[in-house]
Amino acid sequence: MGNPYDPTQPPPGSYGQQLPPYDPNAPLPPQQPQPGYQYAPPPPQYGQPYGQKPPSGAPTMSIIAFILGVLALLFVPIVLGPIGIALGIVGHRRGEKLGVPAAITAGVCMVLGMIIGAVVYSNM
Repeated sequence: MGNPYDPTQPPPGSYGQQLPPYDPNAPLPPQQPQPGYQYAPPPPQYGQPYGQKPPSGAPTMSIIAFILGVLALLFVPIVLGPIGIALGIVGHRRGEKLGVPAAITAGVCMVLGMIIGAVVYSNM
């Protein structure tokens, strides 16, 4: 038995070869699935349901409130203190655990900063 494929001739249907006539009643060749091909998984759900906020990774607002509270001890406590309190409250509303302690710290540091400022001013 010889090899049905002659390497000296191009395979049937390639350039320069004439195809057999089309027969609409001819059976289709068996289709086999591509090995390793899988359909893509469905896309993930977008967004969150209303009323739920994903918790943030870092307590950014609370950290800024702590920093402003410490700065309020020495520099402009009447301005930096209320900003620190507001950021602590915003952090608490965003679900940060340090929001309330940061707001309290900013308020205490504001009062202490005002006392320190008054003492320093009266001794000048």
